[in-house]
Amino acid sequence: MTSSKPIYPPVYWLATAILMLALHFSIPIRQIVQGRFRFLGVLFLAAGLAVILWAAKIFDEAGTTIKPFEQSSALVVRGPYRFSRNPIYVSMVLGLIGIAVLAGSLTPFLVVPWFAIFIDRRFIRVEEAQLRQAFGSEYDTYTAKVRRWL
Repeated sequence: MTSSKPIYPPVYWLATAILMLALHFSIPIRQIVQGRFRFLGVLFLAAGLAVILWAAKIFDEAGTTIKPFEQSSALVVRGPYRFSRNPIYVSMVLGLIGIAVLAGSLTPFLVVPWFAIFIDRRFIRVEEAQLRQAFGSEYDTYTAKVRRWL
């Protein structure tokens, strides 16, 4: 029996980014971000990447895995995890918003909520169940203080 390799969130992010750009170039519904304002998208992308790198560093320092569906050896609650239980996923959404702003048309923005819903259903809920099972009341206390997204 062969086990298939999991597809991790960055692959879905990249596929979504490609879809957004393809939609922008094939059916740009309406240009909603004009001219130089489109370059603000770079700030969204940079902010998203910065938070992802920060969160990855914290996971590394805690000696636990960052990979979805793998058993965590520590509950990370510092850094960006003080503000969101899922800052990496929030940052991925922020990056997609950055791409949509750079493109400027309405079409790419329409894809962003679908990515967030997919990530929530495919990864976040499963990860939260695993964390609750692994860390029990400590995780429940954390979830009572920190929101899932923002």
